[in-house]
Amino acid sequence: MTSSNMSFVKGAAILALTGVAARVIGAVFRIVLAAILGDEGIGLYQYAYPIYSTLLVISTAGVPVALSKIMAEKIALNDYREALRVFRIAFVILTLSGLVITLVLLLGAEYIALYLIKDVSAYYPLLAISPAIFFVTIMASLRGFFQGQQNMTPTAISQLLEQLVRVGFSIFMIVLLLPVGLEYASAGATSGASAGGLAGLAMLGILYFRSRGKFANKASVVQTSEPESAGMIIKRIFSLAIPITIGGLVIPLINLIDLAVVPRQLQAAGFDIVTARALYGQLTGMAGSVVYFPNVIALALSISLVPAISEAFTLKNHVLIKSRSDIGVKLTVLFSLPSALGLFLLAEPITILLFNNAEAGFALAYLSWSVIPLCLYVTSTGLIQGMGKPIIPAFNMFYGGIVKIVIAWFLTAVPGLNVGGAALASVIGIGVAAALNIYQVHRLTGWRGRLRELILLPLAGTALMSFVVYSAYHGLTYLGTPLLSAGYLNAVAVLVSILTGIVVYGIFLLSSGVVNRDELVMVPYIGHFLVRLAERFRIMRAS
Repeated sequence: MTSSNMSFVKGAAILALTGVAARVIGAVFRIVLAAILGDEGIGLYQYAYPIYSTLLVISTAGVPVALSKIMAEKIALNDYREALRVFRIAFVILTLSGLVITLVLLLGAEYIALYLIKDVSAYYPLLAISPAIFFVTIMASLRGFFQGQQNMTPTAISQLLEQLVRVGFSIFMIVLLLPVGLEYASAGATSGASAGGLAGLAMLGILYFRSRGKFANKASVVQTSEPESAGMIIKRIFSLAIPITIGGLVIPLINLIDLAVVPRQLQAAGFDIVTARALYGQLTGMAGSVVYFPNVIALALSISLVPAISEAFTLKNHVLIKSRSDIGVKLTVLFSLPSALGLFLLAEPITILLFNNAEAGFALAYLSWSVIPLCLYVTSTGLIQGMGKPIIPAFNMFYGGIVKIVIAWFLTAVPGLNVGGAALASVIGIGVAAALNIYQVHRLTGWRGRLRELILLPLAGTALMSFVVYSAYHGLTYLGTPLLSAGYLNAVAVLVSILTGIVVYGIFLLSSGVVNRDELVMVPYIGHFLVRLAERFRIMRAS
């Protein structure tokens, strides 16, 4: 592996570790949420989020990414004056769009609850989350300002503060409002997004005003080239933002349609509205949150791959394009396969551990298989976007979304399948999108995967890991039954079996040569330690 490839993978690994830390906070919040609100309350909470995420994508419209890109171009030319103009124009665009979309949700909440969700109890959660769109949209412009200067620290600080305030405020409001009624408590939970958005915005505002003077000084002393008109800047912003928006809007729209289809079809299957709400909460609020956890790594890879592939594409270095494509897909397969199998085998124990809800294991067992196509879709999207074709993944997910919705309409209405049918529809729909993406990667880059390294050996390692995980969990629960209560025993058995599976899978990858010394050393902070450990116990295959 070349040093440039090692650099981009290490960057992706650091992003992944940061993303995992953020998800851990979110996972703890989900556990608390499930314990306090229960299935029905989480269902109400989840009603608001597809609406919110869809409108947020419309509100930001890909402008922050376009802003950071154009600002970086201007700064590279020492054209700070124009960079500042670009930021100010983008800031106005996002402030106005955030205000308009927030008002749309505030005024339309009752209509959405009655006619789209068909559950009047969703009204208050929708109202409570609507201000978050305004705060987060403005915050996105400030993040774009700092990212355009290659300064990621303000974004990291604001994200951490936003998450902490969101969780703390949500829990406080749930406890305060639960005696009044479940729909009010769920509204308290969604109001955390607004409180977190306001806190993150305030922090970024402080950082912006502290740094504005220094940036303005550079803008005042540097002579710029012929300035672009405001109309030309707006045109440039939207020429980049529109394809990004289309791509970002597809999945929220699919989730939005899912929101309309799944509860409706659960009622068609014979479940009353309260049970349908609870089942929907198990599928999206519990199983869905667990399944998307491995996607953090794929998202980090995707973010890192866009500039890496763009660089190689600009240099017309086709060998490097293929090499980086191969690494991206290989790493995705190596972590998504065991993640899917592990979640399937421990579906019920995991939902008991995280949510104290055994019934949610049914949805997780079906939905776990979506980890593989979802991670492949996300990684391949980064590859395709790096090649300058951002619209292709959006179309592919649109096709997959149609398949998902059609299948969900029929399978969810089968009483024996219910949310399992909706989960299967997700697996198949995302699988279609991932397959189309992988085909496009092959067509655009000429990349072709190696059967032994990409499929056969990872499958063998996953099979071995699955046997060990299954045996460890059931062995520990059998031996520990006289010693520990059921809850503690389940927690110990889940954690020990997962750690054991990771160790066994890692040893297999090293001993079989799937992962070599150069690849292992790229693990941030502990890579060299892992290499020394592997060499000491002679488990690494000689290259």
